[in-house]
Amino acid sequence: MTDLSERIIGHYERHALAWDADRRNAGWNDKRWLDQFVEALPRGAAILDLGCGAGEPIARHLVECGFRVTGVDASPTFISLCRSRMPDQEWIVADMRSVSIGKRFDGILAWDSFFHLKPDDQRKMFPIFAEHASASASALLMFNTGPAYGEAIGSYRGDPLYHASLDAAEYRALLAASGFDVIAHAVEDPLAGGRTAWIARLSAT
Repeated sequence: MTDLSERIIGHYERHALAWDADRRNAGWNDKRWLDQFVEALPRGAAILDLGCGAGEPIARHLVECGFRVTGVDASPTFISLCRSRMPDQEWIVADMRSVSIGKRFDGILAWDSFFHLKPDDQRKMFPIFAEHASASASALLMFNTGPAYGEAIGSYRGDPLYHASLDAAEYRALLAASGFDVIAHAVEDPLAGGRTAWIARLSAT
């Protein structure tokens, strides 16, 4: 099953235009979590959006809130759409598993993207989060997962779509080891399309 995790980048590139159209036409049922993230950020914050897709609606909303966005996605088509829509922001074609931008950010998102990584790759992301988190701003990190340890296969346009999750105790341990304190967590939030969401803040040093 984990072999399907290596097909995620190709999957989204192949379906990029259809996915973008479907996303923009769908209701935004998880906005309450982005609002909570936004409210905890300083004015003019720099945001790193890992797995930014085509930038709609999340990156667009962040820009409209006055934040500076650096979006990362492995799909060249998604990044091309972002650049055409929000040319004043920074957009990078890269795999989040190996990204190293050389900057630190006030907020980091891995929303509806992190859960496509297989368990070992998820574990390896926490040092990457910490590498890009601003200590001076006590950076925020927001991501979503499954409700319990395991792998699951969904589908989109007839193609399999891989998802995976660790268990909550391991996420808490990984966050703590990387210097983050959990400040909000919900399991299968019914007001956010059933997402299991996390917000953590980098501990003051």
